[in-house]
Amino acid sequence: MRIFFASDTTPNGSIISNLWRSNLYLPLIDLGHDVVEFQHDLRQTFCNLDPADPQQRAFIAQNRPKLSRELLCQIRAAHSSRPFDLFFSYFYDACILPEAIEEIKRLGIITVNWYCNGSYQLHLVSEIAPHYDWCLVPEKFRLKEYEQLGAHPIYCQEAANPNVYKPEDIPVDFDVTFVGQCYGERPYFIKYLLDQGVDVRVWGPRWESCVRKSAAQRLITKACKLATPSGFLRIIRRLTGRRDSAARLHRKVVELPRDIIGGVLTDAQLIQMYSRSKINLGFSSVGDVGAPSDRILQVRLRDFEVPMSGGFYMVEYMDELEEFFTPGQEIVCYTSREDLAEKIKYYLGHESERERIRRAGFERARRDHTWHRRFQTAFLKMGLG
Repeated sequence: MRIFFASDTTPNGSIISNLWRSNLYLPLIDLGHDVVEFQHDLRQTFCNLDPADPQQRAFIAQNRPKLSRELLCQIRAAHSSRPFDLFFSYFYDACILPEAIEEIKRLGIITVNWYCNGSYQLHLVSEIAPHYDWCLVPEKFRLKEYEQLGAHPIYCQEAANPNVYKPEDIPVDFDVTFVGQCYGERPYFIKYLLDQGVDVRVWGPRWESCVRKSAAQRLITKACKLATPSGFLRIIRRLTGRRDSAARLHRKVVELPRDIIGGVLTDAQLIQMYSRSKINLGFSSVGDVGAPSDRILQVRLRDFEVPMSGGFYMVEYMDELEEFFTPGQEIVCYTSREDLAEKIKYYLGHESERERIRRAGFERARRDHTWHRRFQTAFLKMGLG
């Protein structure tokens, strides 16, 4: 097929990464498709996606029409010389006007959007989703909501690119590690593990906020937070005696030792870390959760990256994971902080079992969970096989 491809290189505009290029663009090339990339720097666009923020809303209002015009200009020019079969994007509402999607369809091009934040940010694609011919959706529990929007979702779980995610022949020098952003329950789990004597290290954005600050630094940080719109709302809630569930959960600040916190890793360092660690952690909950009943669990990209990179993987249990791995044989799942600490200590002390599970997870990931297989399956469902 001839495909016009439009996406930033990373889902997080504040981090320099080729994550989506490695996982979406390159597998399409490997499958033999003729892929033309949208020639436009999308970094600022992907840093301004939320219209609820006044500054971002102003940026979106100016940028969205310009981006749509440029996209249509490039597609029309390339389509006139050799027609496209498919427009493939990773876009939010903030990226493209619905009219632009409809114009692409009038050219005779099938349109599909991949999006992986629908578990808690479906509202950020709710306007454009119904205008695509297809939406590739990794959150099975959101399929009906896509349909209610008028969209046509295809369940397409995340995966990993075996040509990028590979085991590294390097020393194993960490017991337990987690690579990813600091938010929600994650710092509470890390603090609990430290309290249980587990040597755990973390890398990624926002973990520095957990390092203990001086009294003066804490006062300044608190004043800055209260000066924001969300901070003002917190003041109102306190004055009126109202505190939401998230506020109750996170009212106590977690403080972590500076020496367990690393910075943001490059893509290559991320993959190496999976081989450098005896145990790689995963968290299934997404967003800043409140009460237990509010928790959202989701299969993550990391659930495939780690095993495919040859890492031993331990992640919170959810039913959907069993569709992709056999817990206890290919990955290890936990159900609570206490269960996690207990299983970490067990597998640190049983190297042969850990190695057997690690190897089985690696083989399963490479056999069944590549982006190449995901796309082939999705294209067949779209009638493009």
